[in-house]
Amino acid sequence: MTQRPLESLGAIVRERRGQRKLREVAREIGISAATLMRIEAGRVPDVATFGKVCKWLKMDPREFLGFDRSNVNKGSERVQNGILSFSAHFKLDKTPQHKTVKALAQMLLLAARTQPVTHED
Repeated sequence: MTQRPLESLGAIVRERRGQRKLREVAREIGISAATLMRIEAGRVPDVATFGKVCKWLKMDPREFLGFDRSNVNKGSERVQNGILSFSAHFKLDKTPQHKTVKALAQMLLLAARTQPVTHED
């Protein structure tokens, strides 16, 4: 899967919108016109908005996030070859403190350990 820079999202949205009105497309996506305007101007949206935009574009979000689809087990990204993997998005804090990241990692590991293992075929 080709990785696209996340910053290219706005240009892709603008191109797909074409000559249609901003408010019309924003309503279709399920976001405000102001949010759509910010995305088209190059701002990276929050996770929920990003998902809505990708759905509207009919694009896999992994194209922007750098995930390799071939490594994904049918709907489950929890364990790959015995390795537990997580991804996170820090919306506001671009440079989180090491202690914060470590605490979040410990919480995620604890949560993963307490979940029952399911085998999806």
